[in-house]
Amino acid sequence: MDERRYTRDHEWIKIEKDIAIIGITEFAQDQLGDIVFVELPEIGKFLSKGDEAAVLESVKAAAEVYCPIDGEVTEVNDGLNNDPSVVNGDPYGKGWFIKLRVTDPSSIHQLMDELTYNSFVESVT
Repeated sequence: MDERRYTRDHEWIKIEKDIAIIGITEFAQDQLGDIVFVELPEIGKFLSKGDEAAVLESVKAAAEVYCPIDGEVTEVNDGLNNDPSVVNGDPYGKGWFIKLRVTDPSSIHQLMDELTYNSFVESVT
């Protein structure tokens, strides 16, 4: 599967084999403004759906990124420590936060597809 899925909290997830890549959406980064700090979890940590996966600080506010599915952290985007603004410039590419080894790949189907997410965003703006 190479399409992204989305949460109501504006996280995105993309599954590649048994690894999930997680970040925040264009809408989320726009609402936060310039991101100045990112705190990421430790590699090897198990996250359950709804657990805090990262903490962001922007010029406007602090925010949590929640894990959309269960899995073990296999990689974190260390580049964000040096340049957290990458999240603003490329939220769907170089601005990802963590990669997880997925325990239940079918759980991604409970999340919104792009069309549904876009409708959701329009309803909240």
